[in-house]
Amino acid sequence: MAETKSAKPRTQKHTTSKTTPARAGIENILAIDIGGTGLKAAIIDANGKMRTARARVATPHPCPPALLVDTLHTLVEPLIEHYPATHVSIGFPGFVRNNRVLTAPHLGGEGWTDVPLAQMLAERLGGPSVRMINDAEMQGLGAIEGKGLEFVLTLGTGAGTAMFRDGELMPHLELAHHPVSRKHAYDEYIGEAARRKAGNKRWNRRVEKIIGILESLVHYDKLWIGGGNASRLTFDLPANVATVSNELGIEGGARLWHPRSIRDSM
Repeated sequence: MAETKSAKPRTQKHTTSKTTPARAGIENILAIDIGGTGLKAAIIDANGKMRTARARVATPHPCPPALLVDTLHTLVEPLIEHYPATHVSIGFPGFVRNNRVLTAPHLGGEGWTDVPLAQMLAERLGGPSVRMINDAEMQGLGAIEGKGLEFVLTLGTGAGTAMFRDGELMPHLELAHHPVSRKHAYDEYIGEAARRKAGNKRWNRRVEKIIGILESLVHYDKLWIGGGNASRLTFDLPANVATVSNELGIEGGARLWHPRSIRDSM
């Protein structure tokens, strides 16, 4: 039976000019969005404007650290040849702290425990300054307005989350692995595998339930929903919830170099 589609969820566009300017002297930033199904990269300027088209390749599976670095180097080499980048921003689908990967649930393979991925890629690229955060956080940097408590939910291979207060990134909570039902964590409840198994109609009901849980848990002023599956939402969103373009996972890389966007521990 054909599925009936309700009013299209609100989509809002943002530019990084709404927050404090990036550090002086930054012209070309290589922004990399690592996903469970695809690796994406582009050169952006200090305000998030795209200087090149977005390049993309499929994510290898399994994808241990050395293979990921090799694949990313091949992907970005044509970009940095024409637009040399002194700064690199990476969004990674896992728990990231101090530029090191602590977990990588969607990449499989061995060796993803306390991996200095930012350093590994910097050395491979010839020594640019590299910063790495969770991919939902980087997409959030491209979406937020910088006022009040803003929460980000990304719907893709898994479910990512990020929280910001007055434009500043807060400590990461890996809600993707928090139980949402007796048998499922967020990843298993609203991730891509769950959508394929349950079907879009049931999956939409699950996402609607999660929005209610997050509102009760966080009491956010605004919830931004991104990721590749945000376009599959069919129900009416609350007034303080909006979907955003998945391309913000690249454009948010500019804000990673803005003074107030991150804490000193990065």
